[in-house]
Amino acid sequence: MSDDATIPVTCTIDDGVAVLRIDDGKVNVVSHRAIELLHAGLDRALDEASAVAIVGREGKLSAGFDLTEMTAGVERTRALVGAGGRILMRIFGHPQPVVVAVTGHALAAGALLVLACDTRIGGDGPAKIGLNETAIGMGLPVYAVELAAARLAPTHLTRAAVQAEIFDPPGAVAAGYLDRVVRAPECVPTAIAEARRLGRYRTSAYRHTKLALRQEMIDRVLAGIDADMASIEAPSG
Repeated sequence: MSDDATIPVTCTIDDGVAVLRIDDGKVNVVSHRAIELLHAGLDRALDEASAVAIVGREGKLSAGFDLTEMTAGVERTRALVGAGGRILMRIFGHPQPVVVAVTGHALAAGALLVLACDTRIGGDGPAKIGLNETAIGMGLPVYAVELAAARLAPTHLTRAAVQAEIFDPPGAVAAGYLDRVVRAPECVPTAIAEARRLGRYRTSAYRHTKLALRQEMIDRVLAGIDADMASIEAPSG
């Protein structure tokens, strides 16, 4: 648990890997402060590392956007959801390898964080992973639809994105949220080791091919994100 709950994301450099640890001492919400610190961590990774590992605390990656903001009126909902879209698109297009350790529950924006990362390693403990927006009365923003279409298995896309189906870790592999599942105690070290391995690739080659696959989508999403936010409604609970 973080020593200071006001610092929900910390960054350390571990033998070439920028390790971004999400831990607000509660359910690891995606707040404006967490988004700011994720941006700072990615900045530091570019200067001091060759790869990124994003990891949660035991039993939790993230429960999604900060409900304090999401229930404080539609304008505050749109501001947070828009900021969330921008950090997710930055992660999706980050020129270095990005590996996530899904240490537990990853719901809504937490599941989108998983989809935005290059390699997704889950622990085998009890966890709920998925996009539950429809179930709470909220339509998915365009960036979420784009990430879902890009990363989820076509056979699971309607169930996962439209019908808000939630998966356990093995089911999340089949659905396309996770690439593999390891024993829970091995989740974080495995993710960091995989980030270090991928970080040995030439950065220019990794960046070129990654952005060749993703830049068009990223540009399209970012160009339309303000207009898309005009259609976003606060969750109904």
